[in-house]
This record gives sequence, structure tokens and C-alpha cells, in this order.
Amino acid sequence: MFPIPQPALSPNTYEYESFPMVKPTGFREYDARWFFGKELNLMGVQAVGMGLGTLVKRLGVKPEFVTGHDFRAYSASIKQALVNGLLATGCTVHDIGLCMSPMAYFGQFELDVPCVAMVTASHNDNGWTGVKMGAQRPVTFGPDEMSALKEIVLAADFDLTGGGAYSFVPNFFDRYFKDLTSRPKISRKLKVVAACGNGTAGAFAPQILEALGCEVVPLDTELDYTFPKYNPNPEDMEMLHAIAAKVKETGADVGLGFDGDGDRCGVVDNNGNEIFADKIGVMLARDLSKLHPEATFVVDVKSTGLFASDPELLARGVKADYWKTGHSHIKRRVADLNALAGFEKSGHFFFNAPIGRGYDDGLVTAIAVIDMLDRNRDKSMADLYDELPKTWGSPTMSPHCDDEVKYRVVDTVLKRFEAKKASGDSMAGSPIVDLVTVNGIRVVTEDGTWGLVRASSNKPELVVVVESPISEAKMHAMFKEIDAVVRENPEVGAYNQTI
Repeated sequence: MFPIPQPALSPNTYEYESFPMVKPTGFREYDARWFFGKELNLMGVQAVGMGLGTLVKRLGVKPEFVTGHDFRAYSASIKQALVNGLLATGCTVHDIGLCMSPMAYFGQFELDVPCVAMVTASHNDNGWTGVKMGAQRPVTFGPDEMSALKEIVLAADFDLTGGGAYSFVPNFFDRYFKDLTSRPKISRKLKVVAACGNGTAGAFAPQILEALGCEVVPLDTELDYTFPKYNPNPEDMEMLHAIAAKVKETGADVGLGFDGDGDRCGVVDNNGNEIFADKIGVMLARDLSKLHPEATFVVDVKSTGLFASDPELLARGVKADYWKTGHSHIKRRVADLNALAGFEKSGHFFFNAPIGRGYDDGLVTAIAVIDMLDRNRDKSMADLYDELPKTWGSPTMSPHCDDEVKYRVVDTVLKRFEAKKASGDSMAGSPIVDLVTVNGIRVVTEDGTWGLVRASSNKPELVVVVESPISEAKMHAMFKEIDAVVRENPEVGAYNQTI
């Protein structure tokens, strides 16, 4: 019998080397994230693999997985421990080696395999690890599956039948490369900054962009798991600033930034303007709706209100569906609604046929941006951005809040805003007209200004976003009022960045 995992063990002890350690909070809403060594040890990873194999079999899915790992010092060893757990439950494993997350998702289709287990901590700081999992392509696990996995692992309720099989798939990047580049090259001459933050995408993205016909300016594409300059996170202003500086220095037409595991893409225009991903989504929706009128687009609750109010989208009968933040939530919603695409403010974009296969891939997003520029040959990226109705929006701001209390804090904030609306209070000088509670609380006022508070699904943080179509002053006023309510909770710490 495999030992029951412990929530905490001291490193460099007999117990640490003899028992699995799995901190319960590592099981998030739609994937798993732990700080390796402090919250998870290798025996704990093996337990996660055993739990995953057990769960898939109980779901009635063929126990066959594609697996891969991102570029971190410890990712390969974590993957091997995970594979050991899968093999112990009788799973067949196809290992594609070092890869980006979308390459593993592509592997489910290319290798005709139902399940995926990708070892990655995405853009999290060095020291973090995790697993993105799925058993129904192209979607990945959501809260129900993650809760079931958590219960199995923490109780050591494993079906250890043995009899698994392992194979390594050589040169898998060649197959992914061919899939994305077997198409006509772009007709417009474009100089593109490809920024990878020393993350995994650096091994793959520049080659693909060059094959499409772009002149590529590489930025921090050398693999270095210490992330010496900034975290590979295109939602982080430090990475966007670095891309903007390189665009200005080289006269590039666009800057594209990829996150640590390559499933997200951030964009900087030719003038060095750092365009938040939700606005890129609106630009792409405008472009794609010319080809696909009356299309449905799914967007997360952190995103701009323009998806529902932009006159150009409304004129083409576009339908906007605001849904829960999180790559698994949006991915599943896109599949359920057969939407043309889904957009997250974090830069996770999901394109259905004929553009993609429904999963998030930073390179597919980059290609969509490049194709948009190719179709609008007489306009620059800045021109397309300037054509959008003006709104003033914040970056995603993340005050610290421990995993154990963050959801309770959000419930408290929700009750405060419900009370404000019931009593007829105004916010930022305008009456509250709507409270969107599909994911956290999005407070919407009569003039279209809004503010969001939700719990991060990946880190011990809250998420705060504000936007106003009226003025920058209105945006700041909304943030001040949102923050005042958040600050009523002493469990909330400092922000990673503010406006």
C-alpha cells in the first residue's frame, strides 16, 4: 500500500525521503501548482500520477497519455516521477520530451491519444511546478475533475494495477512545426520581435515565425530556467516594457511575447504601445467577424466591456459570452458553445476550426495577429488599435492573499457590494447597475465603468481589474473604491503592481 500523502514534511529528513508530501492547496480550480521542495516532493509527484491514472480509469476514459515538460531545472525529474505513478496504474504514456504546453495538446490529436499530463508551472517564479491535465481533447480539467483528483490523492485511494507502458516520441517538434507552417507564407513584409523571457518558447517560437515569412528579432530566447531578466509572463508590465523597448529600437511592426510554457501571447504595437490582451481580442474579433459574421466569442470576466459594446462587432451580429477566468473554463465554454474563439485578459486565446483546434496556443495566437496584419496591409498595428473605441483599463493587479483564505475574502467582498447595490450606493460617481458573479464579483456602473475582484486560481493572490469608457480619472476612482472594500480584509497584502 502506498503511504497517505502528508501536507508538510521537513526537507533533509528521513520522513521527507520516505513519505509523499502533497500540500492540499496545490490542487487548483483547473490545474495543479506547488512550490517544489516546500509543498511537494518527488514521492508526492508519484502520488499525483497514481491519482491521475486512477481518476481517468474511473471516468471510463482509455488510460493513455501524452506527457511533456517545460524548461526548468527540476521539470524532467518531476515528469519522470509523474510517469512512474501513471505506469503503476496501468496507463500507456507517450513522452514528447521538452515542449510547450500546446505541443502536448497537439500531441493528443497527432498521436490519437485521449489524455494529457503536461509538467509546467507556466509563468510562475522559478521554484514552482505543476501539471496541466485533460482527458477529453481539446478541454482540460475543471473544478469537478480537480476535486476528484484531490480526494483520490490525499486519501491514497489508488488502483495500482500495474501493467503500464512507456514510449518516447523522438523529434516531436518537427510534427508540430509542420502543422503550423504547412500553409502559404504571408504576403506582407513584417518585422516581428519574438520575446520569450528565457522560457520554453524560446526553443520553438522564432523558427515558426521565420517559416511563416516574418523577419524575426529574437529577444531573450535563450533557455535559462532562472529567468534572469523577468518572468516570462506577457501580462506582466516588466516583460511588456522590454518588448516595447526592442520594438522601438529595431523599428519592428509588432512585438509578440510568449509565456513560460508557450500557451499565451502578449502584443506590443509598432509604436511601442503595450496592448492588453483583451484589447487584442477585440481587434481579432473585429478582423475575424468580417470573415465569420454572427460569430460567438467567449471572454473572461477580467476582459474589456468592448466585446459587448463595440459598434463594429454589434453591426456584424457578434455575440459575446462573458465567462469564468481560467484556461480550462474558457476552453470548455468555447467547446460547449461551438464559439469561433475565446479570449482571456491573461493572453490565453482559444480558436476553433478553421483557425485552431480549440486549445490555447501562443503560436496560433501569434499567427492570428500576423494574419490580421497581412489582411490589413494598409494599416499598422497601431492603426488597428487606434480604431477601437477608447477605454481606460488597468493591468491585472494581484494583492497577496493566502490560498487558505482568499475565497472567503472574495465572499466577504461580494457581500459588501451586494449591500451597496441594495442600498442604492454609487461607485466612482455612478449608480451600480449590475453585479456579475460568474467568477468573483464584477461591479458595473451606469456609465459602463466596472471593477472586478476574484481569487487567483494559480497563486496565493486576489485579482483586481478596473476599466472605464469615460475617462482615466473614472478608472482611478473605481480602483480607489474597489481597493477600499478589499482593504477592509486584513488578510490582503501588497499588490504586485498598481495603476
